[in-house]
Amino acid sequence: MRNKTGFNPLSRTAAHQRAMSRNMVTSLFRFERITTTKAKAKEVRKAAEKLITRSKVDSVHNRRTAAKFIQDEKILNKLFTEIGPRMKDRNGGYTRILKLGFRQGDAADVVILELVDYKLPSSEDEAPAKAKKADKEEKKPAAKKAPAKKAASKAKTAEKAAPAEEAK
Repeated sequence: MRNKTGFNPLSRTAAHQRAMSRNMVTSLFRFERITTTKAKAKEVRKAAEKLITRSKVDSVHNRRTAAKFIQDEKILNKLFTEIGPRMKDRNGGYTRILKLGFRQGDAADVVILELVDYKLPSSEDEAPAKAKKADKEEKKPAAKKAPAKKAASKAKTAEKAAPAEEAK
């Protein structure tokens, strides 16, 4: 009998559920958008919304309570300095679930779990990133050592073959 079972165990042990939830909430706060299954997203959403509500008031108690769940110090700081203040005027509903379709292998519902105020990177933001990547590629020295070794080994074999032919 399932009386008042308020969560989905996701066919995992308690320790695995806790670890998975922590990892996914941390990833959600890091990237502000993650792709996962519908069942996992619904479970992660509960924990994420409670943490965002806590992060609206930056106090030592709230930071320590959130730190029990989020192990990464940088993400914890981002939660209290960026995400919490952004959601100050909102009374809940900090995340949204967007349906993508079904996964190929097992036909599971795949969704995007994102923060409500998430903005897609625009082409203007991508242009400097591409320029930086191009600069890094230009700075790297060209690695053409392997073909030089092959050419040298071919020359040596040619030299060995030449004296053998002269001896005949």
